[in-house]
Amino acid sequence: MTSTFRAGIIKTLTVPLDGRSFSGGLPSFLVRDDVLCWTRREAGLVGFGEIARFTATGPERFLEADIWWRHLVIEADITDSVECPGTGPVAFGSFAFSKVSTHRSRLIVPEIVVGVRDGRAWLTQLTFDDGELTEAGALAALQRWLDADPLDVDPLDVDPLDVRGGAPAAPSADVGLPLAARPGAGLTAEPAADVVPKLETGSLSEHDWMAAVAAGVAEIRTGKLEKLVLARDIVATIPEGVNAAEILRQLAVRYRECWTYGVDGLVGSTPEMLIQVEGRTAQARVLAGTLDRRDAEGMDGSPLEFAERVLAGSEKQRHEHEIAIQSLTTQLAPFSEAMNAHSEPFILELPNVWHLASDVKAELTEVEGHVPTCLALINALHPTAAVCGTPTTVAGALIRKLEHMDRGPYAGPVGWLDAAGNGEWGIALRGAVVEAPDTVRLYAGCGIVEGSHPEAELAETWAKFRPMLESLGISN
Repeated sequence: MTSTFRAGIIKTLTVPLDGRSFSGGLPSFLVRDDVLCWTRREAGLVGFGEIARFTATGPERFLEADIWWRHLVIEADITDSVECPGTGPVAFGSFAFSKVSTHRSRLIVPEIVVGVRDGRAWLTQLTFDDGELTEAGALAALQRWLDADPLDVDPLDVDPLDVRGGAPAAPSADVGLPLAARPGAGLTAEPAADVVPKLETGSLSEHDWMAAVAAGVAEIRTGKLEKLVLARDIVATIPEGVNAAEILRQLAVRYRECWTYGVDGLVGSTPEMLIQVEGRTAQARVLAGTLDRRDAEGMDGSPLEFAERVLAGSEKQRHEHEIAIQSLTTQLAPFSEAMNAHSEPFILELPNVWHLASDVKAELTEVEGHVPTCLALINALHPTAAVCGTPTTVAGALIRKLEHMDRGPYAGPVGWLDAAGNGEWGIALRGAVVEAPDTVRLYAGCGIVEGSHPEAELAETWAKFRPMLESLGISN
C-alpha cells in the first residue's frame, strides 16, 4: 500500500456552474488524454489534475482504500453550496480484478472536478494549500486545465506521484499489463502499412482461447462449478498515436446508456453497474446473456422481437442470467434491510449488442453501528458471477489456469466516491488499457455454462470488442 499527498488538511470549494454554457454536457470537457471521467447521458463527473493518490495490491485493496479515503476526508475543510452526490471531496478509482494481480489498484484525488446531475452543474476545487479558495480562483484553475497543452513527455517515463507545481500527472508505468503481444492477423487496407492500425492477438490465439472455452465447459460438466467467465485480449497499434480524449468522447456519445469511464489510462464504456450508493440506497445493474445485433440482419420481425425471442427465450441465456442475479443478491443481502429486483430480466439495447439485464435496489442497514461505505460493499460483492463465475473460488482458480494473462483492471470496479459515502462503481467492461502512446490492449469476456459453444463465444468477444475498435477507427 502506498499513498502520496501534501501535508495538511484537504480543503474543497464547490460552486454552481451555469450548465447552459456547455450545452454538450460533460463530454464537452473531455479534451485531455489525462482527464478522469465518469459520465452517462451527458451527466456525471470529470476531473483534472491530481493532489493525492492511493495504490495497493492484494485481497485487502478495497478495505485499505476505504480506510485511506476516510482518514483523508474526516477532517476536511469543505465549503459546498450545491450539496448533492459528487460534490465536495471526490476520488476516482480503478481496482484490479484479481486479488493476486500485480496491477496496482488506485484512488486518485483530482485538483478540479466538474459535475452534472439532474440538470444541475457544479465546479469543485480541491487543495492541501492554506490559501483561501474562491469561486473566481476555481474558475480560473479550471480554465488553465482546459487551455493547457498536455505535457510533451512520454507518459510511461513520468512518476505518477509527482504532482509538484500543479502540473498534470501522467499515467503510471503499470497502467498496462506486462504482456508481450503475440503475432496475429493484421488488418488489410489501402494506405501504406506503416500508417494503418494493426491488430494482434494477445495472450492466446483464437484457436487456443476456444480450446480454453472447451476446457471450461468440460470442468462445468464435472459439477465443480456452474458458470465460468473467460476473457481474452487483443492489442491495437495506432501509428498516428492513441487519442484517449477522442476515444472517451466517442464512447460517451455512442453509448449513452452505458457509463463511460477514464482513469489513469483505463478507458471504456460499461453497461454494468456493480454498485451505486446514494445515502442509504444502493442500486446495481446485472447483465448476463448477450446477442450481437448483427445477428438480426435478415431475420423476420423487428430487431427487438428477435432479441426477445433469442435471448429471453433461451434456456441457456436465462440460466446464465439467473446465476448472476443470485450471486449479487446473496452477497448484498447481509448489508440490506430491504431489497427488490426485476422478476423478469429486460432487454438492454446497445449499439453493438443486446443484453438480458436486471436492476436491483436495496435499502442499506447499519453494520457494526454504521451504514456500509461503497468500498465496503465492493469488497463483499466483487467478483460477481457476471465477471468471474460460481462458485467464486473455483471459477477464479480456473480463470488463472485457462486465460494465461493478468486481467489487470479489466472487469474490476471503476468509478468514484465522495466524502458522504456516495459513489458509483461500474465493472470495467467494454474497455482497454493505453499501454504506450501508440498501443492499446483491449479485453472482452463471455459467460461460459454447460451449453456454451467455443465458436459462438469467440464471436461474442468480437461483438464486445466493437465499441473500442470503432472508437479507435478500426472496423471488424
